[in-house]
Amino acid sequence: MKTQRLTMSQALVWHLAALRVENAAGALEPYCAGVFAIFGHGNVAGLGEALWADRAALPTLRAHNEQAMAHAAIAYGKAQFRRRIMAVTTSIGPGATNLVTAAATAHVNRLPLLMLPGDTFASRAPDPVLQQIENFGQGDCSANDVFRPVTRYFDRIVRPEQILTALPRAVATMADPALCGPVCLALPQDVQTEAFDCPEWFLAPEVVRFRRPPADDSELQRAKGLLSRARKPVIIAGGGVLYSQAWVALREFADAFGIPVTETHAGKSSLPWDHPLNLGAVGVTGSPAANEMLREADVVLAVGTRLQDFTTGSHSLFANAQLLSLNVQPHDAQKWSGTAMVADARVGLDQLRAACNGWTADDAWTSRAKALASRWNARVSELTNNDPKDVLPYDAEVIGAVRESATDSDRRDVVVCAAGTLPAELHKLWRAALPGNYHMEYGYSCMGYEIAGGLGVKMARPKQEVIVMVGDGSYLMMNSEIATSVMLGLKLIIVVLDNRGFGCIQRLQLASGGTHFNNLLDDCTAAQGEVVPVDFAMHARSLGAEAVQVADVRSLREAMVAARAASRTQVIVIKTTHTRTTDDGGTWWEVAIPEVSTRPDVNAAHQRYIDGKTQQRI
Repeated sequence: MKTQRLTMSQALVWHLAALRVENAAGALEPYCAGVFAIFGHGNVAGLGEALWADRAALPTLRAHNEQAMAHAAIAYGKAQFRRRIMAVTTSIGPGATNLVTAAATAHVNRLPLLMLPGDTFASRAPDPVLQQIENFGQGDCSANDVFRPVTRYFDRIVRPEQILTALPRAVATMADPALCGPVCLALPQDVQTEAFDCPEWFLAPEVVRFRRPPADDSELQRAKGLLSRARKPVIIAGGGVLYSQAWVALREFADAFGIPVTETHAGKSSLPWDHPLNLGAVGVTGSPAANEMLREADVVLAVGTRLQDFTTGSHSLFANAQLLSLNVQPHDAQKWSGTAMVADARVGLDQLRAACNGWTADDAWTSRAKALASRWNARVSELTNNDPKDVLPYDAEVIGAVRESATDSDRRDVVVCAAGTLPAELHKLWRAALPGNYHMEYGYSCMGYEIAGGLGVKMARPKQEVIVMVGDGSYLMMNSEIATSVMLGLKLIIVVLDNRGFGCIQRLQLASGGTHFNNLLDDCTAAQGEVVPVDFAMHARSLGAEAVQVADVRSLREAMVAARAASRTQVIVIKTTHTRTTDDGGTWWEVAIPEVSTRPDVNAAHQRYIDGKTQQRI
């Protein structure tokens, strides 16, 4: 066996740089698009030197915040439908622990992320080193152990030879359709620099392959029996449809059987918005068309969704329907005592379509679905094409101005968002014509994901306009990657909706019987303090972007046209109101209300809560 004398870091970098994946055109391209790095003690001398030496084959990208660069890497993987990844490396201590929120985001959303944090010395000779956490009861514990519950695979490399098994296992986990999620290889700083005889087979890895497991025949037959008896079926399309690239299979399945389709946040864009059977968003943030038909459905076919409470209305929306779950992950397929069909979404839909050949949903049900979809699309146009006078606009009106600034021949924008009121409005109102053009992180609903996520999407889709829509609260939490986007020459259009605080949670607080408390900035000013007028446009310019504050929806449209023509990252700020939202659609969502309170509003809210729970699937 031929070997080369390499450090552990060199072997890791060479292996990552050599990994290839087959793209849609059949050509091979790098599986790992690059490494985001913020260097410090613990990764600069070992891994940093290896990355510098191989920088032509494996690009290294500088970021400004560890959590943000991991969000960008997650967004890259999501935009690539999990077919390609990015890695991130940090120093030990706070650099590493800053990744934990991003790891949880990737874990919840089933998205690939390779984390390579530095670690303390395996030899323990200089312990305790700078930033080392000392656990009085566990000598082998470091800060990186916090990654264990939020990763799909975790390993600490305490001998250089261990990289030969650990790295392929990490890659296999990220490429596994059922296990896909974040992985962490903790790298003690002395081990990074230690040399070993690396076998040459490790430096020429095989092409990364993705499984498409079919359904077991017995499960297929049970699924066929359930679906073929249905008269009023509805499909819920989740993120698994996109990650399996099953959008054609979904469209053909829906058309063949006349089944209306609803979309989760992760699954939105599985069908073009104007497909006659696309009822739109499902659940708490869902359209009236989708939720009306789900309430009356006799069978719900959930494809590639983990059935989050926003999708199911805390299990009240389609509580009377029989549930058929097609999912590559058994944990998800078996939820809520549904009929499980464990399979890849594309393969499973094709199998089920062949098995149910000759059956269709009731004609009246299909016709009604098409009528409701058409009516809802007309209502979306009405809501988003409004130009309010003498009042602040709300999110729907901003969404319309952003969307309509595109020309008819170029409807390829990717919208990126994550938390607050905007996800509800975008889920209902954004019109996505192509798969992946709606990029919402709503599994973890992680404030601060938006701008960093937009950067990752732009890296994955450089030829498309990437529009980040973000509230002022999320902007203030994490905005540093504006500077990174300028530094890397990756233009974003960032639309900041300034409602002076956490408007979404303010509404939830009031709906729960609470009062104005600790959410809007004006309510949080201390007696000795003063109201701070945050100038977001000035701030964005200080980070290198071109920015403007607009006065109304009309000037927003004009600013969007100018932003599209620009080459540098653009930030457009508009004041909005949190008091108006789109009332159409939605469903009950379980938020626990105090059982005992001295306030009548809380007691009334608690009674509504108890009434709502009677609708839940048991």
